[in-house]
Amino acid sequence: MGVAAGPIRVVVAKPGLDGHDRGAKVIARALRDAGMEVIYTGLHQTPEQVVDTAIQEDADAIGLSILSGAHNTLFARVIELLKERDAEDIKVFGGGIIPEEDIPLLKEKGVAEIFTPGATTTAIVEWVRENVRHPTEA
Repeated sequence: MGVAAGPIRVVVAKPGLDGHDRGAKVIARALRDAGMEVIYTGLHQTPEQVVDTAIQEDADAIGLSILSGAHNTLFARVIELLKERDAEDIKVFGGGIIPEEDIPLLKEKGVAEIFTPGATTTAIVEWVRENVRHPTEA
């Protein structure tokens, strides 16, 4: 979304019908504590709402948390909407209950990284720092 300065901005979202958001809140707090600006969208967001929020907030990345089993559909729709809105520079990463065999397909569709259960907050923060716009970029 254009030229960005300042801290990395991440939208953390819970798309779909999944009602469990503890993990998303833990990740949001870890990113915030690491100096990033975090916008948490809350539960039951549509892919359209997630993408609208990311564009409105001038986000550098979207972190999706999906436990419901709808990861293939929801990740793909978010990626598709970003392309439609000419916002492909917003990186998408995610985590949740995602079978290992689905991860290569998700990455082929454009998901930058998937974190499965057991991933540490430190690893996620480091990945975002290394793979999303660096704060010193202008």
